[in-house]
Amino acid sequence: MGRLRRAARAALCGVLMLAASAGAAQDRSGFDTGGMDRNVRPGDDFFAYANGEWARRTPIPADRSTVGTIGALDDRSREQVRAILDEAARDAGSRMGTAYRAFLDTAAIERLGMAPVAAMLARLNAVGTRDAYVAAAADAGRRGVALPLDFKVEPDDGDPDRYALIVSQAGLGMPDRDYYLSGTAAMRDARAAYRRYLAATLALGGVTDAGAADRLLAFETRIARASWTSAASRDAQRTYNPLPLGRAGPRLAALAHALGYRTARAIVRQPDAVAAILGLVDTAPVATLRDMLIVRTLHRYAAVLPAAVHDADFAFYGRAIDGVDTPEPRWRQAVAFVLDAVPDDVSRVYVARHFSPATRAAAQRMVDNLVAAFGRRIDALDWMTPATKARARRKLASFRAQVGYPDRWHDYGLLAMRDGDAFGNAQRAAAFHHDWDAAKVGRPVYRWEWSATPMTVDAFANYPKVAIVFPAAILQPPFFDAGVDPAVNYGGIGASIAHEMTHHFDDQGARYDERGRLAAWWSARDRAAFEARTGKLAAQFDQYAPLPGTHVDGTLTLGENIADLGGLAIAYDAWHAALDGKPAPVIDGLTGEARFFLGWAQIWRLRYRDADLRRRLLTNPHAPAPQRVWTVRNLDAFYPAFGVEPADRLYLKPADRVRIW
Repeated sequence: MGRLRRAARAALCGVLMLAASAGAAQDRSGFDTGGMDRNVRPGDDFFAYANGEWARRTPIPADRSTVGTIGALDDRSREQVRAILDEAARDAGSRMGTAYRAFLDTAAIERLGMAPVAAMLARLNAVGTRDAYVAAAADAGRRGVALPLDFKVEPDDGDPDRYALIVSQAGLGMPDRDYYLSGTAAMRDARAAYRRYLAATLALGGVTDAGAADRLLAFETRIARASWTSAASRDAQRTYNPLPLGRAGPRLAALAHALGYRTARAIVRQPDAVAAILGLVDTAPVATLRDMLIVRTLHRYAAVLPAAVHDADFAFYGRAIDGVDTPEPRWRQAVAFVLDAVPDDVSRVYVARHFSPATRAAAQRMVDNLVAAFGRRIDALDWMTPATKARARRKLASFRAQVGYPDRWHDYGLLAMRDGDAFGNAQRAAAFHHDWDAAKVGRPVYRWEWSATPMTVDAFANYPKVAIVFPAAILQPPFFDAGVDPAVNYGGIGASIAHEMTHHFDDQGARYDERGRLAAWWSARDRAAFEARTGKLAAQFDQYAPLPGTHVDGTLTLGENIADLGGLAIAYDAWHAALDGKPAPVIDGLTGEARFFLGWAQIWRLRYRDADLRRRLLTNPHAPAPQRVWTVRNLDAFYPAFGVEPADRLYLKPADRVRIW
């Protein structure tokens, strides 16, 4: 979602609590045994054992880069929102209905052609000095256009009760620095496709210089060389650098103030990269800086401009980067646009229709059970000293579970949506949300505000707020249902909730104390013991090669892998506690232990296109789905549940199994 703002150092986890893939016939346990491949030994490939038949019979749709249970639940959420918006579109006075109607009115968009964006393009094409560039960049940035640096407002890691301006490296039109710098055939092909995209988009923006695309690609390549890796950029301590704006450079201060950020201080995430990018901006030809703004403007507004613009945009970002054959249906794009523009208008209706108070209360009860299980695990740790355990328990007690929807909604009374003006609606929405965020700098944190909508198919950990967030869309039957077998329920949704809890104690979350403040609250001995264990987990994931010639980055994915491992262990304990000493029944020929682990495997029924998987391996902090499923090899209970033996490929000696939380 375009406007989602990731809270400072929070993990956008993607642990989507799904009990079965859409269309599958669930067995009595809630697990779809028909999707299993029993010809595979569970100890050789537990993902294939649990999901192999499903994978064989499930093609990836032409308009998707992935298919799986995650997409199935997102489809359900979007269909629910579509019904809300179809109804609202019949009401001439509905703001969300007007936004939806205008986006769907492609005839009006084509009839207007490039006229809506003509004034912006004319201003950009007229930029001739560096000062004029700063003014034009600020105007474009306020309207959501990506700049060579990224500006956002988040809680201050050092003072989590107040908002601060965060400045990060940016400037790349491709997903990661490796797309510019890697010598592999796939990356060379991506660069060639990007070069074609730049040339086509610059032509649409009125740039006639035949060499402009090459110069812009060369400029972005220099930015890529100066940029930190994705793995380095997730280090909470290295990226917390409060600086006076003046010390960070006059160009940065001028741009920040022109964007409306009223502050003399910023937290600079990658100081040397930001300084290098500012240096490149100071020395690059003004024409190249101008051309970058033109390309980014047309990319930002491609969906509300004529087909020639969004076709060129899809040819690169859809086909070349994601490997998708056809664009999403227009109605799905319209739903995404409205949720970006006026999300809380939709949220109020969605919650009233699709999320009951009883469901919210049931989810809270499960959270409470898992918190109790986590507390028992902290007490039992053999590697943590008593003083640090006491602080860890205080942090656990500080958790705020935000379940379903926020307690307060945003007011969009000053945001106008107009029929026949899809481009203007997009511009006004972007400026409205930018100004809302800019006004927060230095103010007390809005504890009620979420970084996602209730319709979002995801879950989150927010470090500065010491919060765990579970939107309504993932807490509805059959994905959250008290009638589902507890073993499957705890293996799926339970492990997912506990995953979010564990994020507050992963390699980065553990750096934040019970107030949500970046602080050294561990002893040196505890930190060394923790890092010895997390290092083993990173090395384990480094070994996995999802595509020929590629590997999972165990450092980039470490936080998510720690959360998966902790989530499974905590949920397993909570499930056993819920049995209250009684044996788990055998259902569908499966023991309770087997159903628990199969519940985990089932939520990760996911297939990727190669291009999309390649991008994820470079940029995504989550390991691919099969490798996430293989986390079970670190839990002792997995071995007797499936008769896993030393000859099996997933087998780990007890001493080699990673145990953290």
